Amino acid sequence: MADIEIGQVIHYFSRAGVAGIKLTATLRQGDTIHIVGHTTDLTQPVESMQLENQSIPEAQPGQEIGIRIKDRVRPGDRVYKVE
Repeated sequence: MADIEIGQVIHYFSRAGVAGIKLTATLRQGDTIHIVGHTTDLTQPVESMQLENQSIPEAQPGQEIGIRIKDRVRPGDRVYKVE
């Protein structure tokens, strides 16, 4: 099972528990992501994804999206899709 890099965390909204992610590949609801950084190692399914405050089922490369995250992440953390 190989992880494919699909983006990077650009912001973390702690009150909402949402990570802002800039994508370099397509991401869909239901995909499992793995976020890795200096002190971050988090794997979870994508249950909620938004673009400009609108829920979306799929996001494309170049888009900046928000994903509800169950633990703290940090700007610069790498985002991988678990295959």
